[in-house]
Amino acid sequence: MQRPKVFFADTSAKNKKGLPEKLKIIFKKLNLGNHIEQDDLCAIKTHFGELGNSAFVQGFFLRTIVEEIKKLGGKPFLTDANTLYKGSRGNAVDHLQTALKHGFSYATVDAPVIIADGLNGFDYVSVKIDGKHFKEVKIGSSAFYADALIAVSHFKGHEMTGFGGAFKNIGMGLGARSAKQQMHSDAIPEVVVDKCTGCEKCVPYCPTEALKSEAKKAVINRELCYACGECTISCPHEAIEINWGTDPAIMQEKVVEHFSGAVQNKGKKLGYVNFLTNITPDCDCWHFSDAYICPDIGILASTDPVAIDKASFDLVNEASDNKLAELWPNINPLNQLEYAKKLGLGSMSYDLVQLKL
Repeated sequence: MQRPKVFFADTSAKNKKGLPEKLKIIFKKLNLGNHIEQDDLCAIKTHFGELGNSAFVQGFFLRTIVEEIKKLGGKPFLTDANTLYKGSRGNAVDHLQTALKHGFSYATVDAPVIIADGLNGFDYVSVKIDGKHFKEVKIGSSAFYADALIAVSHFKGHEMTGFGGAFKNIGMGLGARSAKQQMHSDAIPEVVVDKCTGCEKCVPYCPTEALKSEAKKAVINRELCYACGECTISCPHEAIEINWGTDPAIMQEKVVEHFSGAVQNKGKKLGYVNFLTNITPDCDCWHFSDAYICPDIGILASTDPVAIDKASFDLVNEASDNKLAELWPNINPLNQLEYAKKLGLGSMSYDLVQLKL
């Protein structure tokens, strides 16, 4: 069986070509023109960066991909789902304002920005899958209903999954807010009594009627609750605590299962681009960017998500003297790729094709 190709453009400009021009060339190697049809709605999944973070993929790179998709007849838009934590991207209004502050305006990227799971994270599609942990996953509707999906991922370390690449970008990134809670924890939520005002805004969102108000305080029936996370994200007072506790290996598998739901209906209208630049030890969801663990390496592109993340992992490890593998000693970051391989999502073996520009 032929191994998938991962195309690689390095950062060298000896040939007088910079990364934006190389991105255009490497993106064409995905041959999406054979699959994207006229007027296809094309979601470009990226990360707009938490306020204070500076390592995310910059908007002018996204514009290059927007322009290439338009040449194919597609109608591109940039998207991401709201975060579980409040921060600067916990609802669509804050999220869009953050995107604008970071340069993701129509004027700069030539495409609209659409928050995948809507105003407060309730605009999602329940997608049936056959996973170890989930039989149904909640995916932001704007991304799910798009005809095509291009993942533009900033590859970096991650304190819960070892590294963040295409799987983290799509699986966690396109999961609705309550899906993010389910990926982070299986624990039944707890009511913080001192914060609860008895407003009952959480009650209508509970699918099992496990929530009720007693003496003007929310009470959770633990026999009915299955930790779906809807009450956590619907409480305006943060009175139902976010539970971040989980086993890293299990979390990686959950992310992969959400990935499988997000790409389920896209067929061959899928492409993955990983930026191996500004490689930090932590996620771009932090309000800062730590010192880079190695020099910039370049850009990868592939139609195989497992192959591109494995190639990214290998290249960063080589450039950092295995620092990426050692950042989080209690985490095996390749669990996510092994599980994705088991689910038939891609190959751990690949051919790295360096572009001779």
